[in-house]
Amino acid sequence: MVAISPEALTPRRTKPFYQHLYVQVLFGLVLGTLVGWLFPQIATNDWIKALGDGFIKLIKMVIAPIIFCTVVSGIAHVTDAKKVGRVGVKALVYFEVVSTFALLIGLIIGNLVKPGAGFSGQGNAEAVAGFAKQAEAQKSVDFVLNIIPDSVVGGFAKGEILQVLLFSVLFGFSLLALGDRTEKLRSMIDELTQAVFGVISIVMKAAPIGAFGAMAYTIGKFGPQALGNLAGLIATFYAASAIFVLVVLGTIAALSGFSILKFLRYIKDELLVVLGTSSSESALPQLMQKLERLGCSKHVVGLVVPTGYSFNLDGTNIYMTLTTLFVAQALAFPLDLEQQLTIIVVAMLTSKGASGVTGAGFITLAATLAVINPALVPGMAIVLGIDKFMSENRALTNIIGNGVATVVVAGWEKELDRTALKRELDAGADLPHQPLAAE
Repeated sequence: MVAISPEALTPRRTKPFYQHLYVQVLFGLVLGTLVGWLFPQIATNDWIKALGDGFIKLIKMVIAPIIFCTVVSGIAHVTDAKKVGRVGVKALVYFEVVSTFALLIGLIIGNLVKPGAGFSGQGNAEAVAGFAKQAEAQKSVDFVLNIIPDSVVGGFAKGEILQVLLFSVLFGFSLLALGDRTEKLRSMIDELTQAVFGVISIVMKAAPIGAFGAMAYTIGKFGPQALGNLAGLIATFYAASAIFVLVVLGTIAALSGFSILKFLRYIKDELLVVLGTSSSESALPQLMQKLERLGCSKHVVGLVVPTGYSFNLDGTNIYMTLTTLFVAQALAFPLDLEQQLTIIVVAMLTSKGASGVTGAGFITLAATLAVINPALVPGMAIVLGIDKFMSENRALTNIIGNGVATVVVAGWEKELDRTALKRELDAGADLPHQPLAAE
């Protein structure tokens, strides 16, 4: 189990409200929205955009080292090698089952609400040509081969999560097989983990600035009218995601012994960072650290969270089925039951094939539409202008889904300290940043 340092058990001192990260990020989001709305010429300046892009790059800079250290350390401290394989299998089964629920919810809500019915807007089909071309190039076999890096250094340099994860698992098993001879190396990796998390703590101080820059640029470039034109689809997507989180994930959480609302409060800092940057990766290191503090063992966190970023894209799945229906409805192209069920099968595959690709949600949408009926692909132009606003919700739902999945799998494996889980969720997210002791 994960041991919490004695300092972490001391009473928490109440900080002024303005010192809380979530308050600072929320202020950055509000200020960014106002600047983008009132001063669009300033907001679309390259330097404003660089604030958001720069923050995301700072976070991505340490994602590969975090995954490597966490996975290697977690596996190297496990006494039973079979346990690692069990965690991976259970996680993948969980991902597929919950992803199916997400796809079904998007399909059901889309049929009930019919957000595209009677739509009279237009889009520029030429603008989506690039996404459609990328979608055609995405094949399942390429996805599998891409998990294997051309070189170890290449996987780290490119920030390919699954490539880093593969090497980390192999390296961890190697240390496990060598036993006591690698004790010094394991200790060094444990200490390196704490140092990298220290870097994260420093970088996160820039989160409010990054959130401001990303939001200001988005609103300044697309304008509030982009929201108004397709407000029905945006509202339906957010509502479908809320239903999924509160009902599906809420039920799973309740069955696993914790409250989804308390969990959301616990990770509110990470959710606001994701909201501002539209990237779930921007909160990956902090999420992993908080899950360890919740009592999830290090090797479960190290395996489930990175894998989930490619195989457990709940928000993307809801987006796929709902938006496919919207496009079909907007183009007055009715889909029968067989075609709609085909969407689920196709989306389950395409959502994996384009994971980690820039604009992945839009690319997977193009791939799905092309399979259902090529005549639907030009309809993507209708939603191109609001995709940025929808990507925020995709990222939010994805990170919540991966957090819940980790706690559930840890519970299945009896690698969850339920005392720590209850204590941390009851206390909230205002955690002292003492390092976690090694397992």
